[in-house]
Amino acid sequence: MGDRSKPAPRVAVLGAGAVGCYFGGMLARAGVPVTLVGRPAHVAAVKERGLLLDTLQFREHVPVEANEHADAVAGHDVVLVCVKSGDTEAAARAMRPHLHPDAIVVSLQNGVDNAERIAATTGREALAAVVYVGAHMAGPGHVRHTGRGDLVVGALDADAASREKAARVASLFAGAGVPCRVALDIRTELWTKLVLNCAYNAMSALTRLQYGPMLADARGRALMTEIVAEAHAVARAAGVALGEAASLERVLALAESMPAQESSTSQDIALGRRTEIDALNGYLVRRAEALGIAVPVNRTLHALVKLRERSAAAGDGKG
Repeated sequence: MGDRSKPAPRVAVLGAGAVGCYFGGMLARAGVPVTLVGRPAHVAAVKERGLLLDTLQFREHVPVEANEHADAVAGHDVVLVCVKSGDTEAAARAMRPHLHPDAIVVSLQNGVDNAERIAATTGREALAAVVYVGAHMAGPGHVRHTGRGDLVVGALDADAASREKAARVASLFAGAGVPCRVALDIRTELWTKLVLNCAYNAMSALTRLQYGPMLADARGRALMTEIVAEAHAVARAAGVALGEAASLERVLALAESMPAQESSTSQDIALGRRTEIDALNGYLVRRAEALGIAVPVNRTLHALVKLRERSAAAGDGKG
């Protein structure tokens, strides 16, 4: 994919929300043929005037194809799966009949097991990508970037062919100005992101605070310390060797690098949508139960977000 003498691979983005639009938009801006698959209003806006890519560095309309249906992945060389974690199996079933035999499927989703679930549903390997970006949809066809914008990609299987696919995907993104690192151990990277998500998503959703103000309060820092300690205990029991990137110091430092960021969980609740909390703190709680570990803080946060989600979906007017 790094050979400029060859035509750029065709990329489909299944689930054109903030993450899909940012990374798909960056690829399209670099000349990669991209098809966004998303909701009708979003698709209509993109067809009419292109995708408005509103980043910290530039603001421009990017021409890109858009479609409402999963069969639009047909004929594409790379498929980026960006749907919510709760929709993983449904998306995989919908795209399965239309995937090109040589297509590379990559999960750009929150949670640690989406690539495995895609593979189980499609019968095909899926790479996993860990996403670090602050972005939200500011309207149909308009994605606003608020921080970072880098990826870590890797294969769950350590064979040479899978590693080569991951390297090709990383080269594709790098060519579009998106920092993308290939991980030798993608599971550790996924767990590192899980620790960050457990630390920030629920707290942001429940307090309705951006990351900076949330961590400026000593009570917020103390609560996050407990969340991270529980997550580390579960990771150790699960045999996952977390590194420095998942340390408390690095977790707290995220608020300094993205002070104005609001978690995706908070955004979902504000819009009355189902959150991904079951794949975040909820996943940690389930693993803790199976391993016989107490995680009272994460359990409480998960329960509170589920209740808040139910209230927002019911239209309490305060979402």
